[in-house]
Amino acid sequence: MTTRPPAEVGMPLEAVDTPALLLDLDAFEKNLTRLAAAAAGAGVRLRPHAKSHKCPVIALRQMASGAVGVCCQKVSEAEAMVYGGVSDVLVSNQIVGAPKIARLLSLAAQARVAVCADDAGNVAALDDAATAFGVRLPVLVEVNVGADRCGVEPAEPALALARQIAGSRGLRFAGLQAYHGGAQHIRDYARRKEAIEAAAEKTRRTVELLRRHGLACELVSGAGTGTYPFEAASGVWNELQAGSYIFMDADYLKNLRQDGTPGSEFTPSLFVYATVMSRPAKDRAVLDAGLKALSVDSGMPSVAGMQDVEYLRASDEHGKLTLHDPGRALPLGNKVRLIPGHCDPTVNMYDWYVCCRNDRVEALWPITARGAVL
Repeated sequence: MTTRPPAEVGMPLEAVDTPALLLDLDAFEKNLTRLAAAAAGAGVRLRPHAKSHKCPVIALRQMASGAVGVCCQKVSEAEAMVYGGVSDVLVSNQIVGAPKIARLLSLAAQARVAVCADDAGNVAALDDAATAFGVRLPVLVEVNVGADRCGVEPAEPALALARQIAGSRGLRFAGLQAYHGGAQHIRDYARRKEAIEAAAEKTRRTVELLRRHGLACELVSGAGTGTYPFEAASGVWNELQAGSYIFMDADYLKNLRQDGTPGSEFTPSLFVYATVMSRPAKDRAVLDAGLKALSVDSGMPSVAGMQDVEYLRASDEHGKLTLHDPGRALPLGNKVRLIPGHCDPTVNMYDWYVCCRNDRVEALWPITARGAVL
């Protein structure tokens, strides 16, 4: 059930009910422009990942800024995007099972939809469905470039699957999915770069092998917020799939830059807005935002603009703050902004973005694909 919005357009920020998911529009738009310019400057396509925001409004703004389309991980996410007006979607994941495949092919009859595969049986099932729907479905071979999650191994195994796709009645070989998810949060800059260099070599070798066998890779897609500069400069990838850049969560901010300092070129724009509901001691305050308001799988949130205040622990409905300066004024009813540890699952807890500018609510955007896991 969609919950009622915690705010109304035009109201001051301080009047927004909590917990609420805030989007700082100035920071969001700055991030949007920054990555679009970086992709254009490198001569690569930008296909941001919609699993981060789950919102067709944001997807369309990304495309208006130069993105060719978006990625999704689930058919239900892709449905939300296509029905929301997004015309180009890559499901950067494996879609298995007759019901999901049928829904995927139904979408492919309405918009440009592509999918990834790493299994011969799955390719056969996709081919049968595409033939039945009268659709020629673009399929990318997912290659394991170091994350050891999904993907066939580089070179010969990838060639075998690409040949099967190319020889299918209802499929079209569209290239390679080469995403190294495990590299995104390697803290050390040099080690993060080394991981992508190793992935680039595996991908390059596979592209060259495919070419020698008459299979050109239209797309070599991958990259994330933590590594995209390396992929963009590699000469291997021609499409970037970064997603978290528009929000920039607390975990990404722990990555080290080339100079050894933590931080990012992107500015935090996404916050969980919370209220102090208890102030039982000088060094302790409790917020109304706990485990049901934000994800802590990648660590606790940080408190924006308050270096001396630490979000120490989350329970179901409470967030415990430690005040390292007992003189800190943080009275009952005071509201704070929390930078989530992990933006993607935090977004999935909300129905609305409360979009703010200059401490006033400018818009309410529905998170249409919230809970889209099928």
